[in-house]
Amino acid sequence: MHVKTASVLAAALAVEVSALPKSADWWKPKAWKPPTQHLFHNAELGPRPDYLINDMDDGWLKDRLSACSEMESRPSRFSIGHRGGACLQFPEETQESVEAGTRMGAGILECDVAFTSDRELVCRHDQCDLHTTTNIVATELGAKCTKPFTPAANGSAATATCCTSDITLAEFKSLCGKMDGFNASATTPEDFLHGTPAWRTDLYATCGTVLSHKEFIALVDSHARDFTTELKQPRVPMPFDGDYTQEKYAQQVIEEYRAAKIDPSRVWLQSFSFADVAYWLKADPAFGKQAILLDESGDTPETFPDAVANLTFYKKAGVNIVAPPLQYLVALGEGDEYVPSTYATTAKKLGLDIITWSLERSGPLAQAAAAGDYYWSTVANGTHKDGDMYRLVDVLARQVGVLGIFSDWSATVTYYANCFGYF
Repeated sequence: MHVKTASVLAAALAVEVSALPKSADWWKPKAWKPPTQHLFHNAELGPRPDYLINDMDDGWLKDRLSACSEMESRPSRFSIGHRGGACLQFPEETQESVEAGTRMGAGILECDVAFTSDRELVCRHDQCDLHTTTNIVATELGAKCTKPFTPAANGSAATATCCTSDITLAEFKSLCGKMDGFNASATTPEDFLHGTPAWRTDLYATCGTVLSHKEFIALVDSHARDFTTELKQPRVPMPFDGDYTQEKYAQQVIEEYRAAKIDPSRVWLQSFSFADVAYWLKADPAFGKQAILLDESGDTPETFPDAVANLTFYKKAGVNIVAPPLQYLVALGEGDEYVPSTYATTAKKLGLDIITWSLERSGPLAQAAAAGDYYWSTVANGTHKDGDMYRLVDVLARQVGVLGIFSDWSATVTYYANCFGYF
């Protein structure tokens, strides 16, 4: 999904950072063990939904959500675990994030896939994000990075670029997942690991267990949940390593599901590339019919009308599900109410199903709206506090009619789904 990272020096210096352990002894990856079957029939939602509801303006929606506070909750496919489903507090794309997202009732769990130097699929949000999401720069593998760590000096920020394609699967599995972030003023690799935004936490980031795609499939299947795998766009020229083409990459995802004997009805493939979705539709229609075309083509007022117009082409090409970011689907109406956008109404008129991303990715909403946060940009002037989150979820669910919502904290969406009966 879309990322807005504090990647420039000024932004990194302005944000409060959390202290990660400096001793290398803390970073000891856990050995992978095949999961045992463990079906969680109930969802554990914790205090955050109640916090958000209590922060809402008085009205029927607050009353309805409050009335569900004692309800026994269960998993829902309306609740989609973004990067595992708990990356608000757990390292993204790790076993710990998936387990927490599962506990919080996400009915569909996500693994974004990239490939290693030996052509194995692993769960990473970007092929070249290891320097901000793992401890690689502070290990011997840091020397293999596309751009090894360079310390801050003479007014220039510290930098590094480390890709999954720089290392093998075995080497990848030796890493520890951490909260996404970096310290642009770092003078040592260990200091570079810091930089977690203050509204997240390092409480559970002692050493996240990174996953191969095969391990992800086994883990999610052990909980009898659905899967969504996003094919991340390569950051290296393709074909890679001679003959590893984009088509082979896309096909490998399907083959791993087939090898694990996963029914295609439980799999929701994703890509920002229309060519990938078109390939799945043609090569394996059983998987292709639920393939999701991610869309970020309308990020500016100038490009938004074209994004809406493209929906007609996608429908005619056989795409069944589109997935734009949250802000594409809503606009401000009378009295600063959230209302469906032209993108939302056009997609529904064409008969396209919609999934959207990503809730709980922006921090405190008053700050996010004031800063022009990406996900709240179209409704920023009508967004004032954290309780507005459920106003957005309600419009997306009941007026736009989305199939599901990706969230960095699955409990928020699971609560709403149970209260309103979205399963």
